[in-house]
Amino acid sequence: MNQLQQNELVEVEGMDEIAHQRFEIKDMDSLNWTFRKISALKAKEKEIKILATSERERISEWEKRELVPIHNSISNFEILISHYHANKLAEDPKAKTISTPYGKSKTRRSKEAADKENEDAILDYVLKEELFEFIKQSVNWAELKKNLKVVEISGEKLVVDANGQLVPGVKVKPESISYSVEVQ
Repeated sequence: MNQLQQNELVEVEGMDEIAHQRFEIKDMDSLNWTFRKISALKAKEKEIKILATSERERISEWEKRELVPIHNSISNFEILISHYHANKLAEDPKAKTISTPYGKSKTRRSKEAADKENEDAILDYVLKEELFEFIKQSVNWAELKKNLKVVEISGEKLVVDANGQLVPGVKVKPESISYSVEVQ
């Protein structure tokens, strides 16, 4: 933030809530004054965000360094528990859960099941075998919209495709004006 922007902020900080509410843009000078204030406020906002991001990154790195040995220890203890439980399960196949006042070790057996490996190969198979009930269909609206036009027919605005055919299920969104403020 430069010195001019700092001066603009001093003026803004000096305004109370009543002055903010009473202020009105009446000419180009007051519009320019307002843009200067916004520019200074945005510069201050940017400084704050840069500092906050820098500190978040520093804290995040510290957190990662501190948690690595903790996660390693937890992982090692979980491996020891699973080995112990595996031995107990070998001795007694009904020992699916081992419970203590501080935690439980549970086992869960899952059956063999199909798992997706190559989606393109699966799609080829489904198409070849005509298993169309397993195919999901949807419209690529962004691409379709590029080929549509709004036309006026008998005083009514309608949507047609490149061939002039009416497109069902599509309506005309009315023209609107939106406003935005850009500060340099």
